[in-house]
Amino acid sequence: MRVHQLTLAALAVAASLSLTACGGDDVTGQSDPSSAPTASSSAGGSSSDGSSSGGPSSGSSGQGGAKNSAGKSSGGQGTAAGTGTNENGKIGKCRTDELEITAKESTIDGDPDGSVTVQLKNGGGRDCAISGYAGVDLKTNAGSLSAKRTGERATSTVLKNGQSTFFGINYPINKSGGSGVRITGLLVTPPDETKTVTLAWPGGATLPVTDSTGSPVKVGPVGNAGQGG
Repeated sequence: MRVHQLTLAALAVAASLSLTACGGDDVTGQSDPSSAPTASSSAGGSSSDGSSSGGPSSGSSGQGGAKNSAGKSSGGQGTAAGTGTNENGKIGKCRTDELEITAKESTIDGDPDGSVTVQLKNGGGRDCAISGYAGVDLKTNAGSLSAKRTGERATSTVLKNGQSTFFGINYPINKSGGSGVRITGLLVTPPDETKTVTLAWPGGATLPVTDSTGSPVKVGPVGNAGQGG
């Protein structure tokens, strides 16, 4: 009987140990969920990475800013590409490339001198301002001959798109009976510009030969539709 009681006692101890061991497993099992905060904290770290990744996100917004900036720059380029466009309410000057320049004979019968009228038509698609004297040179078989300014006061003119202004060129008519100086072309440079346009000369074919050192050809200011003085 004693042997049986000892055996039962031993079994009870073993069972108790077994239960304790299971209880330990349960504690360990509870420690796993306790690791969940760690994972959560790691998720918080990822959230902190996410804030870092929020950096890229704000970086992305930064990229959006760059795009906006590029858009502005491009808008700026648009403004610059329209070089000569009216800025700050001011009207830009007329550029050679915006002007359609033509010349025609305008001598009036009975006048002692011949005259050519030069037309400058605004084809630039915007209003532009023009004033002063155009540069005028005659190409001749004896070389280039620059026209002299008449000295008349120049006024400023605003040309709307499609509008024109004029100036006159005065030249002596060759009445000498000789061959004279043959004119082969007309060069016109609008006021305040450096680009020159070459036109056919519509006036008399020749100029009289002269010993004078000054130019016999005169040019009036832009806005003067007369004979140039």
